[in-house]
Amino acid sequence: MLNWIGIAAINMAVAVALGAFGAHGLKDIASSQQLEWWHTATLYLFVHALGLLFVGLLIRLRYITQATAWLLQGGVIIFAGSLYAMSLGAPLWFGAITPIGGILMIAGWLWLAVSAFRSNDVAR
Repeated sequence: MLNWIGIAAINMAVAVALGAFGAHGLKDIASSQQLEWWHTATLYLFVHALGLLFVGLLIRLRYITQATAWLLQGGVIIFAGSLYAMSLGAPLWFGAITPIGGILMIAGWLWLAVSAFRSNDVAR
């Protein structure tokens, strides 16, 4: 079993580093659109890193399986990664894969809901 708490902590450290880089390293060389993409990517990375920390705890406590974590992590890599890439000058077609990451993140949160309802049914 993967250590999702550790992965979440790494995601949070990366979010801080990339946020700082965007604020200080890109502000004079990137367009306003590129900075907006960078900001959005960093926000979603941060929020989902915190969510993954919570999910990692639930996995550790054996309330849920790893499926939610895989969906969230895959989603944030695709979503934020494609936005970061475009911010650094990658072709705009990278934007076509951004929604795939968003769909995976949505699926991860919905799978957590399904898992929570299932565990509630078992507890009755």
